[in-house]
Amino acid sequence: MSLLRVCAFAKCLSRRSLFEKCPVRVSLADRCQLCVSMRDGGVRRISETSLLLQRSNVSFVIPKRDDAKKRVLEQSQLLDVLEARIQQLQSDIVLDVRHAKVHFVKAALSGKGPKGLNTDIPKSGKTLIKVASKSQPSRWMEKLTQEKKNKLTKQQHLQQKIQKNVKEKPASKSKGSKSSSTLPGTSHKTISKTASSIKNSSHVKLSDEIRAAVSSTEAAVPTAAAAAAMALKESKKKQKGSKNPVPGKEGQKQTVTDAQGRAEELAEVEELERRLGQQVSQWTSASSSQRLQQDGEAAACGDIQLSIRSYLEACVFAGAVERAHRFLLSQHRVMSRRKHLNTDVYNIMMRVWAKKGTLNQIGRIFILLEEAGLKPNLGSYCTALECMGRNPNCSPKVITRCLSQMEEDGLSVDYLFSRCVFRQDERDMVLKALRIVQPDYQPSLKASATECSSSLVHDYYTQRSDHQYPKLDFTQEELQERFRLQLSMEQACTVTIDSVEAAKPVTEHMAKMRELLADQRAQWQKILLQALRESKMILANTNTKDYRLNLYPYLCVLEDREYVDIMIQSVANMPPSGESLKILARDLGNRVHTKYSVRQKHQNQMVEKLRNIYNAYTDLLAKDTKEYDVLPSEQWSKLELEHSSGPSLQGGETHWPYIVSLELGTYMVDMMVKNLKINSDILNPAFERKRIPILYHMYTFRSTRQVGFIKPHPILTQMQQDAMETKLTFDSYVMPMLCPPVPWTSVKFGAYLLTPAKLMRTVEGATQHEVLLEKCQNLLPVLDSLNQLGNCAWSINKPLLDIIISIFNDRGSDKLDIPPPLSEAPKIPHFNAQDPTYTASEKAHMKRDVINAKKKCSEMHSLRMDALYKLSIANHMRDEIFWFPHNMDFRGRTYPCPPYFNHLGSDVTRAVLVFAEGKPLGPKGLDWLKIHLVNLTGLKKRSSLEGRLEYANTIMEDVLDSADNPLNGKKWWMNADEPWQALSCCMEIANAVRSPDPTQFISHFPVHQDGSCNGLQHYAALGRDVIGATSVNLMPCDVPQDVYSGVAQQVEEFRARDAQSGLKIAQVLEGFISRKVVKQTVMTVVYGVTRNGGRLQIEKRLKEIDEFPKYEENGRDQKQLKSTMQHINLQISHDAKERPDTVKQKNAFPPNFIHSLDSTHMMLTALHCYSAGLTFVSVHDCFWTHALTVDTMNKVCREQFVALHSQPILQELSNFLLQKYCTGLPTEAKNKKYQEYRRLMLLLAKVPQTGDFDLQRVKESTYFFS
Repeated sequence: MSLLRVCAFAKCLSRRSLFEKCPVRVSLADRCQLCVSMRDGGVRRISETSLLLQRSNVSFVIPKRDDAKKRVLEQSQLLDVLEARIQQLQSDIVLDVRHAKVHFVKAALSGKGPKGLNTDIPKSGKTLIKVASKSQPSRWMEKLTQEKKNKLTKQQHLQQKIQKNVKEKPASKSKGSKSSSTLPGTSHKTISKTASSIKNSSHVKLSDEIRAAVSSTEAAVPTAAAAAAMALKESKKKQKGSKNPVPGKEGQKQTVTDAQGRAEELAEVEELERRLGQQVSQWTSASSSQRLQQDGEAAACGDIQLSIRSYLEACVFAGAVERAHRFLLSQHRVMSRRKHLNTDVYNIMMRVWAKKGTLNQIGRIFILLEEAGLKPNLGSYCTALECMGRNPNCSPKVITRCLSQMEEDGLSVDYLFSRCVFRQDERDMVLKALRIVQPDYQPSLKASATECSSSLVHDYYTQRSDHQYPKLDFTQEELQERFRLQLSMEQACTVTIDSVEAAKPVTEHMAKMRELLADQRAQWQKILLQALRESKMILANTNTKDYRLNLYPYLCVLEDREYVDIMIQSVANMPPSGESLKILARDLGNRVHTKYSVRQKHQNQMVEKLRNIYNAYTDLLAKDTKEYDVLPSEQWSKLELEHSSGPSLQGGETHWPYIVSLELGTYMVDMMVKNLKINSDILNPAFERKRIPILYHMYTFRSTRQVGFIKPHPILTQMQQDAMETKLTFDSYVMPMLCPPVPWTSVKFGAYLLTPAKLMRTVEGATQHEVLLEKCQNLLPVLDSLNQLGNCAWSINKPLLDIIISIFNDRGSDKLDIPPPLSEAPKIPHFNAQDPTYTASEKAHMKRDVINAKKKCSEMHSLRMDALYKLSIANHMRDEIFWFPHNMDFRGRTYPCPPYFNHLGSDVTRAVLVFAEGKPLGPKGLDWLKIHLVNLTGLKKRSSLEGRLEYANTIMEDVLDSADNPLNGKKWWMNADEPWQALSCCMEIANAVRSPDPTQFISHFPVHQDGSCNGLQHYAALGRDVIGATSVNLMPCDVPQDVYSGVAQQVEEFRARDAQSGLKIAQVLEGFISRKVVKQTVMTVVYGVTRNGGRLQIEKRLKEIDEFPKYEENGRDQKQLKSTMQHINLQISHDAKERPDTVKQKNAFPPNFIHSLDSTHMMLTALHCYSAGLTFVSVHDCFWTHALTVDTMNKVCREQFVALHSQPILQELSNFLLQKYCTGLPTEAKNKKYQEYRRLMLLLAKVPQTGDFDLQRVKESTYFFS
C-alpha cells in the first residue's frame, strides 16, 4: 500500500513538472482547452454585461442636440473625449474578460498566440468579440460620425472668422491661429494616444495596468503634463477670446503674464516629479501603484479566505476531518468559490494527511493546487516531507524528487526551518526525511538582524558600552515559580476572586436569595446543555456544500459544558440596564476563541517548550544571575533559536474573523433568550405562576439607528442585587500578570503566556491596521519600548486600599470619587399615564422625571460596578507583585492590556499602585516628593519649584495630620485636585521624615513629571515658534508659563466687553471664567476637539461650580420594542473598501499626527531610561519614576525631545504624502484631472516655513516637564 502512495505522489510531482514546461503558465484557462470550451458561455456573458454597463454609464454624456448657447470650442473638445472614451471602453471589454482569467482572448486580439494553444482558441476569441460587438454599437458610431461632420463644418467656419480677425489684428495672428489649429489636434492626439495605449496593452495582466515602475512615470509624465497644461492654457485663452474676440493691449499683457505664471508652475511640477522619481527608488513601497491593486484584490477576498481557514482549522481541531475535506472539495469544484482559496488553505488538509502518513492524499492535493493555478509554497513541501518522514518505507528517490522540485521553485531547504510554523513533532519528521538523503544535514538558523535603520535609535542599538540594563528584585527561582502560577491561571482561562463587598454581614434574606440563584443556575445549566446538544445535532446535518459556513465546527472546539459556563457567566455579569447585543455577542465569541486558542497551544505541544524558554529567559531578569548586555527581545529570540526543536511558538494559530465571533456569540445569545426561564412567582407567591424568560431582546432607537439590546428581567435583577454575591469571575487576561510578560518579538507574539493578545488595538472588524502593521519595517524600537514598560513590577499600597474599601462599603463619596451603592440612587417615580387628573404638561414633566431617574440609576450602577471590579482586583493582588503587559494604538500611544485595574485609571487606582522595587530617596528625593505633593493639590501652578517646595514645608503639619488621621483629622488632603494620590504622597512623606535618615529611606512611590500642554509643545517645536515655545515652557523661564491662564485671561476680556454691550450670557458668566473652565478645551484643541465638543466641555466644567445658575434640559424619549429573537442582522462596517469621510479625515489627521509624535518621544525616553537602569512608566505625556531618579529622567526626556524634533519631520511627512498620493498614477489619470493633480502636488510639496526658536534651549528649560 505504501508503494502505491509513493507512486501516486511521484506521479503528482512528475505531472507538475511536465505542466511547468508548458510555455504559458499563468492560469488553468491557458492550459486546459476543455475548461476553455466549457467557460465560453460565461465569457460571453461577461463581455455582454460589460458593454451594457458601458451604455448605461456613458449614454448620459452624449449631447442630445446642438445647443446654440454652447461654445464651439467646448463641443469639439467633448467629441474628441467621447471618441477616445468609446475606444477605451471597447478595450475595457477585453480587460473584463482578462479579469475573469480567460487569457486566450488576448491571443485573438494581439495576433500573438502562445505556441501551446491551437487555432480553436483564437476562434472562440473572435466569436466572443463578434458577439460583444452585436450589442448595438452602431447607433453610437452613426451619431459620432454625424457629430464629427458637424464639428468639421463648424471648425471651418471658426477658421474663417479667425482669418478675418487676423487681417484686422496682425499682432494676435500667431496666437489665434495656434489656438485654433493646435488645440483640438493636441487634445485629440493626447487622449487617443492614451486610449490606444490601453488597447495595445490589453493583453497585460490587470495588476500590471497601473505602471509598476516609476521610471516609466518619469518618461510619460512630462509629455502628458505638458500636453494637458497646454490644452488647458489654450482652452482658457479661447474662452476669453470668445467673450472678447479683439483683445486690447492690457488683455494681451495679462495673457502673457498668465502664460508665464502657468509655465513657472508647470516647471515646478516637472521638477517635483523628477525629484519624486529619484526618491521613490529609496522608498520601500516604490511600486505603490501595483501594490495598491494587489492589496485591493487581497482585501476583497481576505476575509473570506480567513473564514475558510478558520472553518477548516476548527474542523480539524474538533476531529471532523471528513467534513473539512468535503468542504474543501466543494469550494474547489466551483470556479466562483475557487478564487477565494490560496495555497495555505490547501496546506491545512495536507497537514492532516501528513500526520496520518497518507502520501497519496497529499499527492491528490498537489493536483488540486495545479488545477487551481496555484503553486505549492514552503508549507506544502514541508507537509510532504513530514509525511515522508513518518513513512518508514519511503523511497529516497521520492524525497530527492521533492527536494529538486523545491529547488526549481527557488525555495531553499533551510527556509523550511526558518520560515515554516511547526506543530508537535513536525519539525523532527521533516528533518528525519531530509537525513534519509542527506545524512549529515543540519538546518542553518540565523538570528534576525537587530540593527535599526532609524537614525533616532541607531546609536542606541550600536553603542552599548555605557548601558546598564536594570534587573528585577527577584531570584531566578522566584521568577520561575511566578511563571508556573501565571501559566495555571491562563490555562484555566478564568479567575474567581472575592468581592470587597464580602465583608458585609450575611442576612437571612441574602442567604435565601443566594440559595435561590444557585438552584436556578443549576437548572439553567441542564437546560442549556440539552439545548446546545440538540442544536448541534441539527447543524451537523446541515448541507455545507454552499459557500455559507455554518457554526457547527465552532461549537465543537470546546466541551459542551464550557460553552454553557460561558453563557451562565455572561448572565451573572449583565447590568440591570441591559447590554448591547453586538457587544454581548462579541464578548461571548471572544471568550470561546480565547479558550480555543489556549487548547490549540496545548494540542500543538507548545506549553512545554514555552516553559523551557521562559525558565532560561529569567536568567536575564533575575538579580542573582550575571549581567547581560542584550535587551529582552534579543535574548528571547536567541533562546528560541537555541530551542529550535519541537513546535514553533509564533504564528501557529489563525485568528477568527470578527464576523465569525459575532455569529457564534449571537447564536449563543439566541439560545439563552429562548431557553433560560424562571417562575414568575419566585419572589412573590401571590403572583400567578408561569414560566417567563429571564432575558429579553429589545430594540432601542438611537437617532435614526435601531440598536438591539439584551435586557435582564427585573425579577432576575432583584435577585442578584439582594443576594450580593461575594465572588466575581473574570477572564484571565483581565488580571495583572503574576510574572514578567513575554517580550514582544514580532507583531503576533508577546505579552501573555497563552492568551492571544494584539500588538495594536483596532476597531473590531477593521483589518487595514493589521495588514499595514505586518508590512512595517524597523518595529524593533517600538517593541522594545513596550517590553520596557511591561517589565515594571508593581505592588499595592495596602493602608490606602483599606481606607478606600471602608468608604466604598460605607456609602461611597461623590467628592472623593467613590461611587455610592444603588441604595443611594433616586427612587424612580411611578404614575398612571391614563389618570385624567393630570394635565398633558404634568404628564410630560413626570415622564421626563422617570427617564432622568432611570438614567441616573443606570449611571450609578455602571460606576459602582467599575469601582467594585477595580477594588476587588486590587484587594486580590494586595500581597502579590504583578506586571502589566502593554500594547498600543495605531498612533503609537501605549496602554496596559488589563482593562479594569491599571495605572492609566482614575485617581483611586493610581493611588493604590506603587513600584514593587524600592530605591533610597537620596539627597534630593524628599524634595521631589514634596514638590510632587504640591503638584497634586493644583494650588501652585504658577510658582517656581523653589516656591512649591517652600509652600510644602509650610504645610507639613497638615501633611502629617492627613497621613495619621485621614478620616478623622483636618482632612486637608480631601481638597486636592487628586485627593487619593495626595493622601498616598502624604503617607510616604510622613514615613520618610520620621525615618532615622531620610536620604536612606527606601521609597516605592512613583513621582510624576507632566508635560506642559504637550500637544502645543510639539506644535511649537515643529514650527520653531518662539512665542508658542515660550508659552508652553520650551524656553527656559524663572517661573512656569501657564498657557491655560493666559487663554482664560483673554476670554475674560472678551466676556467683559460683550457684557458691556448687553449680551446676557456674558453677564451671567461674570466671575466664572477660570483656568479650570478653559483648561480641557485648550488642551484638546490641538487634539481635534470640534466646536460643539468644546462647548460641551465648558458646559460640564461650569456645571461643577456650585454657584453657577442651573437650567433645565429637555430630555429625549427612547422608544423600546420587545420581540423574541429570530434572526439578528448585524451590519459590520468594513473599512477596506469604504470611501473615507473627508471631514473626519481632515479633523482627525492633525491630532493623530501630534499623538504619534508624543508617543515617539515617550518611547525614546523609555528606551534611554532603561539603558540608564531607571524604573520608568508613562501615562501618555506624564512620566513616572522613583524620587531618586527624577533628575536623570528629566535630562533624558529633554534630550530625546530635542533629538526627535531635530529630524526633518515636516519634510519627511511631505515626502511620504507625495510618494503615497502623487506617484504611480496612470498617465490618463493625470490628463483627466491634471489641474487637481498639479494643485495637490504643489500643496503637499510646500513645507511650512519655520521660526527662529533654538531647540537646544529645551534642554535648559526647568518647566518643560515638571
